[in-house]
Amino acid sequence: MSSGLIDTKPLAGIALASAGYACFSMQDALVKWMIATYEVPQILFMRSLVIVVISGVLMRVRHHPSILKSPYRGTVVLRAALMLIAWLLYYNAARSLGLAELTTLYFSAPIITVFLSILVLKEAVGAGRWIACIGGFAGVVIAANPSHSPHLIPAAMCLVAGFCWAWSTILIRLVSRSESTLTQMFATSLLFGLACAVSFPWIWRTPDAEGWMLMIGLGLIATLGQFLLYEGFRYAPASALAPVEYTGLIWAFAYGYAIWAEIPAWNVFLGALLIVASSMVLVLWERRSEISARNRAAA
Repeated sequence: MSSGLIDTKPLAGIALASAGYACFSMQDALVKWMIATYEVPQILFMRSLVIVVISGVLMRVRHHPSILKSPYRGTVVLRAALMLIAWLLYYNAARSLGLAELTTLYFSAPIITVFLSILVLKEAVGAGRWIACIGGFAGVVIAANPSHSPHLIPAAMCLVAGFCWAWSTILIRLVSRSESTLTQMFATSLLFGLACAVSFPWIWRTPDAEGWMLMIGLGLIATLGQFLLYEGFRYAPASALAPVEYTGLIWAFAYGYAIWAEIPAWNVFLGALLIVASSMVLVLWERRSEISARNRAAA
C-alpha cells in the first residue's frame, strides 16, 4: 500500500468516502443504541481498541514504519485530540437534542471543511464544489426540519463538534501526504483510546454478552469506515469530499427505518433528493475537471 498522496482520481476518492460515511452512519446508530446503557468514553474506548488491534496487526505484517519517525507525528496527536473532543461533544449533545437539531447543527462541518481547505491546504475550490456543498446543506436543513430552537449549550456543543471534525478531516489530507492509512488509524485510535480510558474509574460498566457483541461490532464497522475515508482523502481534495459527507444523512434515515422502523416524513425525502442532486453535481463537476486535466496533459 502506498503511503504517498495520489490525488489523481477524485471520483475514486468520492466513492471511497461515500462508503466510509455509510459505515459511520451505522456507527452512529450503534452508539445511539448503546448510549442508554453505557457511557460515551467506554463505548469510544472499545471502538478504538478494535481499530488499534486490527491496524496494528496489519502494520506489522506489511512492515509499516513507526509514526514516531513521521514529520507529522505532532499533527496526528492534534487530530486525535480534535476527534476525541468532537465525538464526546456530539454524543453527549445527543442526550438533549432531537435528531433534527443534532443533524442540522453537526452538518455545518462540510462547509467549514471547504473554508479550511482554502485557508490551510491552499486548495482551489471551484463553483461545482461550492454548489454541491451549499445544496447539500440545504437538503440537510429540509430533511431535518428543526421544529424549535435547540437548547443553547447542547447546540453550542454540536457546533464545536462540527468544527473539530472539519479540522480533523483537513489534517487527514495533510498527514496523508507522507503516512499510510494504517499508520494514521493506529496512532489516532491509540491516543484516542488512552484518553477515554482515564475516565474508567468513574464510568466503567462491565458489558453483558450483547454489550460485548455491539461494542466489537462497532469497532469493526468503525475500522472499515476509517480505512475507506482515509483512502478517499488520498485520491480527492478535502473540498471535493466535504459535500459527500451529506450522504450520511440518507444512510442515517435508512438505518433508522431498518432498526427502529422509523418512517421518514415527506420533507426527509425532499431533502434526500436535494442531497443526491448535489452529490451528482459534484460527480459531474469532478468528472469534467478530470477530463480537462487529461486533455491538458495530452496536449
